[in-house]
Order: sequence, then C-alpha cells, then structure tokens
Amino acid sequence: MSLVAKTPRFVVSLLTQDNDYQVEQAAAAEEAARRLGVGVQVIYADNDAIQQSQQILQFIQCEPAQRPDAIIMEPVSATALPQVAHAAVGAGIAWVVLNRHVNYLSELRRPPTTMVFAIAADNQEVGRIQGRQFATMLPSGGNILYIQGPSDSVGKLWTPTLGTTGANCRSWALMGSQKPDRHGSGRGY
Repeated sequence: MSLVAKTPRFVVSLLTQDNDYQVEQAAAAEEAARRLGVGVQVIYADNDAIQQSQQILQFIQCEPAQRPDAIIMEPVSATALPQVAHAAVGAGIAWVVLNRHVNYLSELRRPPTTMVFAIAADNQEVGRIQGRQFATMLPSGGNILYIQGPSDSVGKLWTPTLGTTGANCRSWALMGSQKPDRHGSGRGY
C-alpha cells in the first residue's frame, strides 16, 4: 500500500486588484507556488475588512480535508482580524500577516500548535534611508514635503527615524493623517 503525500495548499488574501503592488504580490505568490509544487489561491478583499474576514472564515470553516495549510494575509484593517487568526490557528491552519505589525501573534503561539508569524519591511531602517537620501539631495539644507500614507500603516514608523540621519532641513511639512507638532509644522527633524 502506498501513501500519497498531500500537496500543501495556501490561501493568500490581499487588499485589492486595483493596485499594481497587490497584483505583483499575487503574481509572485503564484510563481513561487508553481516553482515549489504547492497549491495557492489568491483572493482579494476589495479594501473591505468585513469581506476579508468572511472570505477567510469560509476557508477556515470548510471541511477539514478542504482547508488550506496556511493563510497568508495582508490585512485591510489595523486590527488585522485577531478573532479570525484565533479561529485559523484553532483549526490547525498556519497564520502569516504581511506588511503589518500586530500585537496578537505571541498569544497565538501559546501553546505552539502551528506556525504563526509576520513578514514586513524594517520601516525604521526605511526612514533612516529616506533621511540619508534627503541629506544627500539637500547637503546645504532646504525644505522637504514628506507625504505619509494612512495613519494605521507600518509606514508611520518611518517618520521618527528621519531626524536621526543628519538631514539638515530648515523646515519640513508632513502631509498625511498625523497631527502636526505643537508648532504646527513638524519642524525639528
């Protein structure tokens, strides 16, 4: 009697098909799956956290033989679906969070039953790199207009490290969803 090994299956939940970066992430996941001989299904949440939650729960709540081995998810919301994550891990499905810092991962690992982790850029280092670029572009100082993404994104970690790089900006303005400092500008970086 021969045993046939099950092909590992992954679900990749992304934000939207209307973003080139998201489409490239999907293409990279599909290419990696082909190269490794594993199954992958990419789904899009259309930038709707409730839809993302419902889509993922369908995979978690299906028959055990049909469940994926892992769910790789770039969360729409800042909370990153902690209840859904608990349900996935409780069902024995590995949980991976992309591009978001979440506080609940360590509690999902107790007791360790499946893989749980996050993959993200070192955004503080990204901020330092940007600060060095500003210093190079404006060696005698100057003005910077810095546009920041959503306040709940990991990119907000860049801003505090800009000033640690020696960038000699006379003033800078931060456009985004953070409040200006008490002087109304962000001066001091």
